[in-house]
Amino acid sequence: MNHFSACVGMILGAGLLAGSDTAIAEVSGVNIGSRRELFVDRHLIDKLDGASLQLHHPRPADIALRFDRPYEGVFAGYTTVIKDGDTYRMYYRGLAAAADGEANHSVGKEVTCYAESRDGIRWDKPNLGLFEINGNRDNNIVLAMTPACHNFCPFLDTRPGVEPAQRFKAVGGHGKAALLALVSADGLHWKKLQDKPIFTKGAFDSQNLAFWSESENCYVCYFRAGKKIGNKAYRWISRTTSKDFLNWSEPVEMDFGDVPPEHFYTNQTGPYYRAPHLYVAVFARFNPGRQLIASADQAQRLGIVGDYFSDTSDACFMTTRGGSHFDRTFMESFVRPGMGAANWVSRTNYPALGIVPTGENEMSLYVQRHYAQPSHCLQRLTLRPDGFVSVHAPYSGAEMITKPLVFSGKELTINFATSAAGALQVEIQDAAGRAIPGFALTDSTESFGDELERVVTWKSGADASKLAGQPVRLRFVMKDADLYAIRFR
Repeated sequence: MNHFSACVGMILGAGLLAGSDTAIAEVSGVNIGSRRELFVDRHLIDKLDGASLQLHHPRPADIALRFDRPYEGVFAGYTTVIKDGDTYRMYYRGLAAAADGEANHSVGKEVTCYAESRDGIRWDKPNLGLFEINGNRDNNIVLAMTPACHNFCPFLDTRPGVEPAQRFKAVGGHGKAALLALVSADGLHWKKLQDKPIFTKGAFDSQNLAFWSESENCYVCYFRAGKKIGNKAYRWISRTTSKDFLNWSEPVEMDFGDVPPEHFYTNQTGPYYRAPHLYVAVFARFNPGRQLIASADQAQRLGIVGDYFSDTSDACFMTTRGGSHFDRTFMESFVRPGMGAANWVSRTNYPALGIVPTGENEMSLYVQRHYAQPSHCLQRLTLRPDGFVSVHAPYSGAEMITKPLVFSGKELTINFATSAAGALQVEIQDAAGRAIPGFALTDSTESFGDELERVVTWKSGADASKLAGQPVRLRFVMKDADLYAIRFR
């Protein structure tokens, strides 16, 4: 008997038989079809025994972009990254410091800049010649002289039947301008959809965003709001929906569960590209008054413009599957500020909107660094696809049992990783927790390695199609392993 089988035996011997307290006659099951499902929350999990949900942290990569042009400046920000076929598009606010070191947010001072890439790694700033600034048109500006430039946030509209002239849509604006709507056929030439705002019931002084939701069959907008808890006011997130992008529902304040309230600056919520029914939010957590830099003299030595050193921020992770609830399983930081004082200043470490594939085994996200400083830049970070969170099992062994699921397809694939000594086995049970003959743990082939889509097999092979359409549970018995996602196909 190998070590992994011995671990399995110990787990069974301990009496952890699946379904021992969940025998139920009829269970409808969560219908997952052939969708990819990530274990970023407990949506599909019934039991964890010795296993835990583990947040993984993206690895710093290269500097994707430096905000080094005069009209981009130390207050550039509110970045959006879109993968449009073979082209990666990046949009961000350009805003240089005023003479007094402050950020002048008036119309005419803020512009929307554009960068482009073929791989999401190396970025160029094309000279577009669309707007004149500083006496010439040799620049990468796609929008100017509108309140929408303050926080312009575009998206690629994936709604079936969308008009070619409106293939790209955007929202932007703050204060009395509220949310303006803009459209574009090519992502470069933008025009207002209408003169008046499409939505006015919010604060909007942040990066507000919208997208077409395939799962909810409507446009969804997450925007800056405020909430008072006790005697303290918090930066919050609200949501509204629309069928036509012009008429929007009454806003709904987002709920975050029974967790301590925090300030949400940018919310950066969007459908995850490999599982669009799941919305991933890598948001900026703002800590007003939490000051690391001791004095104005230290700030001046760092080159910090104005008084942007009295607060701190980092990037955190949460998810939602639609509706008014965000799941905050993880309160810990997803992206920490890191070493050195330059990233411990006000409004730095803000993530860009958009998580995109940048290789067969890699996806990238982008985070602003060194805000309000001459070295202000956008850094790329990487993760394995689906690699936000895993069901993690230690060397001593553990197991996870799902809720009853209904699937379509014939074979189960897993995104997983083990150590050289670790492994993973899968048992398929009926809804009451009884092993189905031919798919019991003793029939399961040991899986070990590190793959994005390994096909699970049993002694009879991989074909599980006879179980499709009926509620089943999946039991994972694991040792020194991480399970990121599953999919039937």
